[in-house]
Amino acid sequence: MVIKDGAKMSKSKGNVVDPDELVSAYGADTARLFSVFAAPPEKDLDWSERGVEGSHRFLSRVWRLALAMPDAPLAWQDPGPAGLDAASTALRQVVHDTIRRVTKDVGERMHFNTAVAAIMELVNAIYERRAAERGDRDPVVPFAVATVLRLLAPFAPHLASELWEKLVGGAELESIPWPEHDPAALVRDSIEVAVQVNGKVRSRIVIAATAAADDAIAAALADARITAELAGRKPRKTVYVAGRLVSVVV
Repeated sequence: MVIKDGAKMSKSKGNVVDPDELVSAYGADTARLFSVFAAPPEKDLDWSERGVEGSHRFLSRVWRLALAMPDAPLAWQDPGPAGLDAASTALRQVVHDTIRRVTKDVGERMHFNTAVAAIMELVNAIYERRAAERGDRDPVVPFAVATVLRLLAPFAPHLASELWEKLVGGAELESIPWPEHDPAALVRDSIEVAVQVNGKVRSRIVIAATAAADDAIAAALADARITAELAGRKPRKTVYVAGRLVSVVV
């Protein structure tokens, strides 16, 4: 069901949005993207002009990102882990994690909205990497941009196909297999966890991904912000939620 202005969209209420006007103003891809991003299939869709505009801005952002890439053909294949520095490895990890998330959300959970959200996060990561030092020379960036187009194709097929033709050429995007994530790329040597004091996040620390509870707690208590927060008080209780947070109660 589509809700507009707090009521069910219907001709009798005079609150129907003409799809032809929407397509004329923003394009079919924007209309499609907003429809799947606004709500999961099992929930009502709350129509929002701002939401439509937001979807259009995102697609425009993808367009600018793609056209800012060097001349075609784009090196769209995964460069692999060998020889990558820390920043490139981190971006490659985000790409494969996005592939994993989108594949699961589309193929298993049927949650298209969270799939689109994951693609948006990947686009943000690419922009951040390209803005960093030597980001334009990162061999993972072309792979990341091409992956955005492959994952976006079910939601914005016109834009994705046109950009693929401009940047990659050769076989049409529709004939390219769906990407598969590399499980090895998702293995992390270190992770960031939040540190709470009496239920409020006061700091974040980086620890080994395989750190034991005692080591994680020790690292949290040694953090300068936590030390200042405790102000000499001894914790009454400490708990480590593996991979997520350290909780300190005083």
